Amino acid sequence: MSRNIFGNIFKLSTFGESHGIGLGGIIDGCPSGHCINIDKIQYELNRRKPGQSNIVTQRKEEDKVIFLSGIFKGKTTGTPIGFIIYNKDHKSKDYENIKNIYRPSHSDFTYEKKYGLRDYRGGGRSSARETICRVVAGSIAKQLLKNIIIIAYVSSVGPISVNKSYKELDLSKIDNTPIRCPDIEISKKMIKLIEKTKNEGDTLGGIITCIIKNVPIGIGEPIFSKLHAEIGRAMLSINAVKGFEYGSGFIGTKMKGSEHNDIFKKNGKTKTNFSGGIQGGISNGMDIYFRVAFKPVATIIKKQKTINKFGEEKIIKVKGRHDPCVLPRAIPIVESMAALVMIDFILYNKIYKNI
Repeated sequence: MSRNIFGNIFKLSTFGESHGIGLGGIIDGCPSGHCINIDKIQYELNRRKPGQSNIVTQRKEEDKVIFLSGIFKGKTTGTPIGFIIYNKDHKSKDYENIKNIYRPSHSDFTYEKKYGLRDYRGGGRSSARETICRVVAGSIAKQLLKNIIIIAYVSSVGPISVNKSYKELDLSKIDNTPIRCPDIEISKKMIKLIEKTKNEGDTLGGIITCIIKNVPIGIGEPIFSKLHAEIGRAMLSINAVKGFEYGSGFIGTKMKGSEHNDIFKKNGKTKTNFSGGIQGGISNGMDIYFRVAFKPVATIIKKQKTINKFGEEKIIKVKGRHDPCVLPRAIPIVESMAALVMIDFILYNKIYKNI
């Protein structure tokens, strides 16, 4: 079984490393005859790419996707969609000093123990640069989903949080600031904190909130493929993600059942939505909303104690260009993974109903 494939019907297989020639993927199971807007895919890639502001890594990459197959005259052919994004600005020499040293909280140690060797250049396959392939596939999935809308935004950075629900925010303002937080005043505080932390050679984590609107009732399976479980699995596959909660999440544990229950209205909607749009693992027609927790980026520009592959204690000081906070670039990744889950379920439902 391959561990580089995501999805059951709409499948994405990815390849490539951070400092290799390029990264790419193959999408299998995409239905034929769908119009694909390449500009929309490039727009999503531009939201993820490095160097877009002074609060993210300054690696300069065009991140221009080249399609090799599966799209003809702007439409999907039903055959595998192959694509590649070439690396242009990788500086592998920045990693020569750590080729035998394990960076704290990175995958250096576990990769070497599992495979017997590792690509130390930017983390190789473990680098978050791999997520570029997910954004390509997720953008195509978004275009197939049509009426289903997926929106994500930064809701906290370190100790600074947005204290409003997504319904109280103007989500059209998400891209108005480099941190991608729709609360403009809070976003200013977030940016200031990131800049301060970056100057200290340190990093920050935070939370991304995502909303999925217009989901039909009946999406998801009741036991081992619950909709929220599949969304959670997708989110936890993203680099640096440490937690996932949907609906009321952990706050719901502090409520009584009489407070938490979503009471039905005559039209089948509910007065509240603590369920997060999912009940019994199946969508109920209400907004699906969830939160994804990201740890502080493990690469810091400070001296740290560690060990090398020979078990010797060492002091490490990492070089290179790194994100002081990964959250603004992770927005399109979260949206893309949500889209891949949704398109897989939508296609499954169509097949199931025709059996």
